Amino acid sequence: MGVQRDTRTPRTLPAMLKARAARNGAAPLFSDRTTTWTASDAAAIAARRAGALAAQGVKRGDRVAILCGNRAEFMEIVLGCAWLGAVAVPINTASRGMQLEHILRNSSARLLVAESHLVEAVHALATQDLPLATISVIGEPTIEMKRSPLFQIPLPPLGEPIEAAAISDGDPFVILYTSGTSGVSKGVICPHAQFYWWGVNTGGDLEIVPGDVLYTCLPLFHTNALNSFFQALMHDAELIVDRRFSASGFFDSLIATRATVTYVLGAMVPILLSRPVTPGEREHRVRVALAPGVPEPFQEAFTKRSGIGLVDGYGSTETNSVIGGRIGARRTGYMGKLAAGFDARVVDENDRPVPDGEAGELILRANEPYAFASGYFGMPDKTVEAWRNLWFHTGDRVVRSPDGYFRFLDRLKDAIRRRGENISSYEVEQVLLSHPSIELAAVFAVQSELAEDDVMAAVVLGDGHTLDPLDLIRYCEPRLPYFAVPRYLDFVPDLPKTENGKIMKYKLRETGLTPTTWDLEASGYRVGRS
Repeated sequence: MGVQRDTRTPRTLPAMLKARAARNGAAPLFSDRTTTWTASDAAAIAARRAGALAAQGVKRGDRVAILCGNRAEFMEIVLGCAWLGAVAVPINTASRGMQLEHILRNSSARLLVAESHLVEAVHALATQDLPLATISVIGEPTIEMKRSPLFQIPLPPLGEPIEAAAISDGDPFVILYTSGTSGVSKGVICPHAQFYWWGVNTGGDLEIVPGDVLYTCLPLFHTNALNSFFQALMHDAELIVDRRFSASGFFDSLIATRATVTYVLGAMVPILLSRPVTPGEREHRVRVALAPGVPEPFQEAFTKRSGIGLVDGYGSTETNSVIGGRIGARRTGYMGKLAAGFDARVVDENDRPVPDGEAGELILRANEPYAFASGYFGMPDKTVEAWRNLWFHTGDRVVRSPDGYFRFLDRLKDAIRRRGENISSYEVEQVLLSHPSIELAAVFAVQSELAEDDVMAAVVLGDGHTLDPLDLIRYCEPRLPYFAVPRYLDFVPDLPKTENGKIMKYKLRETGLTPTTWDLEASGYRVGRS
């Protein structure tokens, strides 16, 4: 296999691209099902896109924001930035309003590369105050875009190749924004070596071998799909990406791409199982799927029906593939065991370890340099808080069994996870509170039919105000990602509070749905998505 474990081998993306091209350059490495690159192509494209970025004035250390779906141009910009020593900032394509503006401000990106149909979300912001200077548009600009005060150009063609920058393992590779638990989204600074170890560890758990075809329909702006590129790169495999998940077309895509390995999120498996059985579910070549967070009752049923083994595990944008194991070591209902190269503890509120079998917060650290994120961009206080006592605090409540298996229980943090996306309750609350009729709002998670979270908001209206629930949903749509728009609304006279006025969300979560709760899905209205 192609994995380099020599401690003196550089763990930067340019070094990995060069090593793969030298080792197995003619084999396919990446495809978006319209464009395919060999490993040699990828190295050449990285050098030429870096040349084009440099010609646009991008320098080492500069941030380049990317608002783009799963297509070759996305990876082209990521590779070019890494080759140049710049830092790519992939943005969730559903980001809107306050969240999008915060990311552009916090990252101080001067250049944005965006698909034409997504640029209008930027124009809806107060663009005159953004640090953003230029937008490179993928596709034909619209009339509205041409009227924008921002300087816009079509994405320049590949330039003359340049030499790879002299970068180190700990230099920033990407900044990935993950929703805060009680505040704005935080930009996780991911160094080059972190993704080297993603490739080593996740690829090892999936037992990827040369010639494997990896298929993902998960978004490249998230860690899960982005690190699958490194699995392919380091294990002499090929990654094929699709634009989005389609329940009706998922197995057809596995067949069409001749995939051998795939990736699913917890909610995808119940959705697939809810559909009628089709012959295609057994006509693919896939032997294994990385499937973190699949509810226990669905795991065996999915494998029995599709023939695909599911590998669970634990990792986050800030950490790595820390807990898991190969399919032969899987234990239903458990994430797996601690991977080599990492330390884990289950602790109480004072960071004191609790005995096996007792629930506590999972905290982690890495033995290899730069195998974890370097912190939160522009947020030193949040970095210190998360990495206090030199351990990363996950905010997740787990139990460790005496034989070393870890079981996930729930989240300590005030976060919501829906359709594979992390949602900041704070950001949703700020949008609700910006409505002139709303005095107070609290956003929290309730269990959905798919064994994940749904978003519920308890809302207190101002004196003399009335508000139709559907009007509030329409107010939220242009201001929030589609997945963050609340499904449930409950207009209440007041919210439970502590003596010092803090809203007691645990009481709201315990109460959950009430006879007065309004359900968006029951209304028949569908929130649009880009």
